[in-house]
Amino acid sequence: MVDAAPLFFEGVRSSIDNALLVVALIIEAFAFINCLTQRSDSFGAIGTLSKGLWLVMTGGALFVTVLSLSALSLLGFIALTVAAVYLLDVRPALRDAADGPSSW
Repeated sequence: MVDAAPLFFEGVRSSIDNALLVVALIIEAFAFINCLTQRSDSFGAIGTLSKGLWLVMTGGALFVTVLSLSALSLLGFIALTVAAVYLLDVRPALRDAADGPSSW
């Protein structure tokens, strides 16, 4: 009975790690694809890094996560942070530059 606890723990931990990896890959892939579809002159209009640099950073984040196969490593956290900064800061500014400020 006592030997079953470590086996159960490892299975649950592995499932949580895999779920976090899938979520991180989805977020990073979405950030990369969104950056790929934006106009390059919009990045200069909002005063951020160039489109090429954002493509390198979001693509590199996706690449690092795929290679490490872990969202819980230090590089995985950094990669997810890069994608989150793009999605939460740059993407709304690009949308506002293209469509005008939102009603929110």
